[in-house]
Amino acid sequence: MDQRPENSQRADDWIGVGVALGAAVFVATNEPVWIALGVAMGAALGWQKPKEQDDAE
Repeated sequence: MDQRPENSQRADDWIGVGVALGAAVFVATNEPVWIALGVAMGAALGWQKPKEQDDAE
């Protein structure tokens, strides 16, 4: 059973986008630091504060 929060898939998607962009810049410049920066930027874009949940449920 998957117990991950609802927004975790969104964060995974942004990390993937960041890796793809970093890899594209790496191919153009041949400097691996762009891959790490892409991952970091994707994680930053995908991160968000969890929404408050009602205790009434």
